[in-house]
Amino acid sequence: MPLALNGYESLLLGVALVFIAFALTVALVIPRWKPAFPGEYLGWFIGGAILLFACQLTAVLLLANLGEENKAEAAPPTQTETQTTSTETTPTPPPASSSTSTTTTSGPPETAPPPSQGDPAAGKAIFTGSAGCSGCHTLADAGATGTVGPNLDQLKPPYDAVVTQVTNGGAVMPAFKDTLTPQQIQDVAAYVSSVAGKSG
Repeated sequence: MPLALNGYESLLLGVALVFIAFALTVALVIPRWKPAFPGEYLGWFIGGAILLFACQLTAVLLLANLGEENKAEAAPPTQTETQTTSTETTPTPPPASSSTSTTTTSGPPETAPPPSQGDPAAGKAIFTGSAGCSGCHTLADAGATGTVGPNLDQLKPPYDAVVTQVTNGGAVMPAFKDTLTPQQIQDVAAYVSSVAGKSG
């Protein structure tokens, strides 16, 4: 049965036959014809042997690499590769949340519930008492005439601004987040924002 050889296999076979012919010729034929061989041609003999050996190794390496590539291309995909391919090619449906958010935004916007407003009466007690706000600020409703901080009757700060300022402080005003509870801060903010600039 004849062998079906591709180009690189034919090259390998050709180089191998040349190498074998060279070896047999220099081992069996030339010594009978010229017993002193290689003699003065020793350098040429060694160079030729090295060249043929390098060609044989190169052909083997090329054939091994190309043979692996051809096998990889010709082999049918494994079950894992098939699953990976089908997973990659399957279109992903849009997430449900995007349609929900689209539906939600198509209608009128919902108003968020207002933040928890504090108790102005409790806030006045804190303002004039334990927090010592009246020593630094002017606020007619509390009878406060301090001048270290801004005049709250003139400033008329909104609720959120008072919560932020009392919580974090700023400029010369200390932060009260460690000395007052969040509820107490809301109470003070509700008080100041409701009475600032309204007392005669």
